[in-house]
Amino acid sequence: MVMTMGEMYSYLGSGIATLMFINAIIQQYFPLHLRGYIERYSQKFVSILFPYVQISFDEFTGDSMSRSEAFSAIRNYLSDKSSTHAKRLKADVVKDSRSLILSMDYNEEVTDEFEGVKVWWTSTKNVPEKQYSFSWYPASDEKRYYKLIFHRRDRKLITDSYISHVMKEGDAIAVKNRQRKLYTNNPGESWSGHKRTRWTHVVFKHPATFDTLAMETKKKEEIIKDLIKFSKGKQYYSRIGKAWKRGYLLYGPPGTGKSSMIAAIANFLNYDVYDLELTTVKDNTDLRRLLIETSSKSVIVIEDIDCSLDLTGQREKKKKKEKDEDEEGKDPVSKKAKEAKEEEKKESKVTLSGLLNCVDGLWSACGEEKIIVFTTNYVEKLDPALIRRGRMDKHIEMSYCCFEAFKVLAKNYLDIDSHPQYEEIHRLLEETSMTPADVAESLMPKSDEDDEDTCLKALVEALEAAKEEARKKAEEEARLKSEEEVKEKEEVQLKAEKEETEKEKARLKAEREKEESPKENGKLEETPAKEVKDDGLSH
Repeated sequence: MVMTMGEMYSYLGSGIATLMFINAIIQQYFPLHLRGYIERYSQKFVSILFPYVQISFDEFTGDSMSRSEAFSAIRNYLSDKSSTHAKRLKADVVKDSRSLILSMDYNEEVTDEFEGVKVWWTSTKNVPEKQYSFSWYPASDEKRYYKLIFHRRDRKLITDSYISHVMKEGDAIAVKNRQRKLYTNNPGESWSGHKRTRWTHVVFKHPATFDTLAMETKKKEEIIKDLIKFSKGKQYYSRIGKAWKRGYLLYGPPGTGKSSMIAAIANFLNYDVYDLELTTVKDNTDLRRLLIETSSKSVIVIEDIDCSLDLTGQREKKKKKEKDEDEEGKDPVSKKAKEAKEEEKKESKVTLSGLLNCVDGLWSACGEEKIIVFTTNYVEKLDPALIRRGRMDKHIEMSYCCFEAFKVLAKNYLDIDSHPQYEEIHRLLEETSMTPADVAESLMPKSDEDDEDTCLKALVEALEAAKEEARKKAEEEARLKSEEEVKEKEEVQLKAEKEETEKEKARLKAEREKEESPKENGKLEETPAKEVKDDGLSH
């Protein structure tokens, strides 16, 4: 006799109802210690009929309620599986609203296979019935978690290999799909309160790449190879005992492309960017807190390091000198008012040693796969301890526009590879100095009527004008130098004549004193003789 589907569900429902009735009787009438024995043996009985193991991965873990990295990795890993197997999906938009990521909906199940072993994933959400407590930082009402189900005979394979495989693949997918951000630090006084944020961010959209960067090809290739070596160097840095970080110093005149270089590095490595403004950091402790909260796979930038803060001992000496000068001749009321004003100003107390400790000291090992970039227009002003190798590992000079850089800019702005005026531009670029920013401004069409001939002609005129200006400046400097030399010669001559005059005066004075000296000696001799004669007469 073949059982119909309706009959099968009827028997199943009856069995479940019977089990629920038995469980209710046990809970109500059996003593507590006896219930423990019954539950223990019933679980063993159920494990025989249901030989599967379950592992739960909660969204939040720990007392700080920080998001679980395992939960995020599993969600990313299951996104590919969900799009092909799940019936109910959720959609998320990333990558500047241009990419759609699908993941399985709650209470949905997805099957996966690993080395011939089948497992099941389910997404679950629990919503508490009531919430009685009130807090400025309430916990999430919804508690989400993933549940992994597998046969107990595959426990070792799942725990030793499969979960690690899921985590690795999920992290890789996260890097591929993530929307990169540009962060900036908030002033220290805004770290307390409702938001408690040290960093705020926007979507990083800078389009600069190494292909569009105006620089010599050989230098670009050198930087690219260095970045690739760094990004693959986790085992190497661990073996040599160094933190997985690298320092870059970008120096050169304004307009030579330092900011574009930073954007190109971030886009090449697919890293986030943290723009650290030192002047808003109160002290070394706050600086450490900021850097600890930066994520891995990031570029930490401190632009114009020579202008951000006075990171030498001269600052304290200068402040002390100014204080001593101001205290002279001031009444106590004015002095107290000034002290209150200075207190309100809250000048940054970040020191050179504090910055060095974060860049290359013990705190630099908090986090990994980070690139630290300093930029400056005047490298000679920086403390040698700040830019030595090991802290700023690679020094990159961002110089004036060369012909190779010009060809990149011409391709970017005019979409041309050659032109009859290239030869003249090549000659002019060798004879004068112009930044890539100025060259780009000349190449940019100003109206719809401007073509490549118009723009290149404008560049030639700009280069000739810059050359003429440089010539005039050189002539002016030469004239000033010549005048300075003449002035110095005149001063030397006047000094020599003055010295000669002083010598002559000294000589005449010496001769005069010499002439007067015998007469005085004669008078002195006559006086004793006279005294003797008088003495003789007196006797």
